[in-house]
Amino acid sequence: MSTPQFGRKVSLIIGQDSGDALDLSELRVVFSIKRGDLQTPNSGRFRVFNLAPETARRVQKEFTRVVFQGGYAGNYGILFDGTIKQVRRGRESQTDTYLDITAADGDSAYNFAVVNTTLAAGSTPADHVAAACTAMNPYGVTQGYLPELPTNPLPRGKVMFGMARDFMRWTARTCQTVWSIQDGKAIMVPETSYMPGEIPVITSETGMIGLPEQTQNGITIKMLLNPSVKIGRLIEINNASVQQYEYSLNVGQQAQSERIEQQAKLQDDGYYYVMIAEHYGDTRGNDFYTDAICLAADVTVLPDSFKTKAAVPPDFVIKKYG
Repeated sequence: MSTPQFGRKVSLIIGQDSGDALDLSELRVVFSIKRGDLQTPNSGRFRVFNLAPETARRVQKEFTRVVFQGGYAGNYGILFDGTIKQVRRGRESQTDTYLDITAADGDSAYNFAVVNTTLAAGSTPADHVAAACTAMNPYGVTQGYLPELPTNPLPRGKVMFGMARDFMRWTARTCQTVWSIQDGKAIMVPETSYMPGEIPVITSETGMIGLPEQTQNGITIKMLLNPSVKIGRLIEINNASVQQYEYSLNVGQQAQSERIEQQAKLQDDGYYYVMIAEHYGDTRGNDFYTDAICLAADVTVLPDSFKTKAAVPPDFVIKKYG
């Protein structure tokens, strides 16, 4: 997809899971949303200016959920869907008041969901994920994208008692995947692959700001606010525009440089896996951006030769985050 970015659009809905809701889209909103393929839940912060006192009190007392959408005509979608954790009132000046809303995506399920079940002999990793997600259901998290997992059945029954997040973590490790919660859905993505879906093309014509840069953590890129940039999916970048990393000439850092060259390498066809995405802006200001950190789509396990040169992640794990 290569839709030009023109004509800002935003929507901020505050409400309950079912029932009344408030549309605050016409007010000035300053927002900061952090997303990643991390186990730690995504977060969103929204500062809404000059609400009526009665409306501010309703948000503080009645509502539990926030849904924020943004983008441009032709490229508009959900940037954050989560649960309100704190609402704070304040004043920026003698004339301007604000309401700060702090929210998280799936943190109640992450912190409180407990699995308490027994699976019969023959269960598979997919069954373990389903049991963990079932425990998360009462907290608003359901099972999302799941790749093809190993089908080797367990010869005996399996007792599952403990935090749902721990079972998701153990299953992800044994299946060479990373797991996270995205918009109320628990997803798993293979460490050496990605989620299927539309691939946005990021160029200067479609909103790229400045030039992408190769860093120790991956390829960093800044663009106009883009809801098509999804965690675990691909974006397309022209490699000719990437500013390459300068490696140290220090012999003692040679192993580190070689490792960075493997983990943050440039992809031959220009496709990159989105590992972290941060959306931030001001609906009445200049900021309206997305920052992303990406990895080459075909990054695999480091060669065995690197293990004798420097410390490396555990076997079958190549991403720094996840």
